[in-house]
Amino acid sequence: MANSPPTVVGPSPKLGFPTDHSIVLEEGKANGSQEFTIQAHSAPSNFQKIVAELIGTYFLIFLGCGAALVNKVQPLTIVGIAIVWGLVLTAAIYALGHVSGAHFNPAVTIALAAAHKFPWTHVPMYVLSQLLGATLASLTLRVLFNDQHSLRAIMTLHSPPTTDLEAITWEFIISFILMFTICGVATDHRASKDLSGVAVGAALLVNVMVAGPITGASMNPARSFGPAIVSGIYSKLWVFMVAPVLGTMAASMIYSILRVPKPE
Repeated sequence: MANSPPTVVGPSPKLGFPTDHSIVLEEGKANGSQEFTIQAHSAPSNFQKIVAELIGTYFLIFLGCGAALVNKVQPLTIVGIAIVWGLVLTAAIYALGHVSGAHFNPAVTIALAAAHKFPWTHVPMYVLSQLLGATLASLTLRVLFNDQHSLRAIMTLHSPPTTDLEAITWEFIISFILMFTICGVATDHRASKDLSGVAVGAALLVNVMVAGPITGASMNPARSFGPAIVSGIYSKLWVFMVAPVLGTMAASMIYSILRVPKPE
C-alpha cells in the first residue's frame, strides 16, 4: 500500500455548494504503521460569497443583455444572443461555483432553499447581491450604449398577441427546465460534476433560443429587475418576478421525487 493514492473523504465542491472541510487520508507503510494526514480547507466567508454572486450576476447580465444591444448594431440573430447567454453562464459557473455555488439568480436561490439544499438565512444576502449586480450591469450598458436612447432591447417584455397568462406559462416552463437541469447535475450526489456547468449553460441557451423572441426569456428576476430599474420601465415586471420563482420551486419539488438517500 506504499504507493496507493490518497483517499478523499467528503463531497466534491466542483459546481455545487462549497465544502466546509475536505479531509485527505494518506496511508503509509513506514515502520508497519498507517499515517493519516488531515488537511482542512475552510469554506468561503459570507463576504466572499456575496462578492462572487454580485460579480457573476454582473458578468451574466452585462454580456447577455449586451449581446441584445449589439444585435441592434451588428445582427447576431437570436441564435447568436442565445449562445452568448449560454457561454457566459457556463464560464461564470466554473469561475465562481466553488465560491458561492454559482446561483446568479434569485429564483434559483429561493428554490434551493425551499428544497433544503441551501440555508434560508443566506437567501437575503444572495438575492440582494444578485439584484445589485444586475442593476450595475444594466447601468453600465446604458452608459456604454448611450447612442441608443432606449434600453427596450434588453427588457423582458411581451407584446400582443401574447397575453399575461401565456407569458407566465412560458416563463414558468423555461424556468422549470433550467432548475430541473441544475437539480440533476449540481445537487444530486449521483451526477457527474465535471460537465455540469456545460449542461446548465446549454439549458439556458436553448431556452433563450426558443422563448427569447416571445418573452425575452428571463428565467431570472434579477435579469428583469436590473434593466427595469435603469430604464424606469416597470410594465409587466411582476410577470418576470413571479413566474421564474414558481417554475424553479416546482422543478426542485418534482426532482425531489427522483432523489435517493446519500450513502453513509
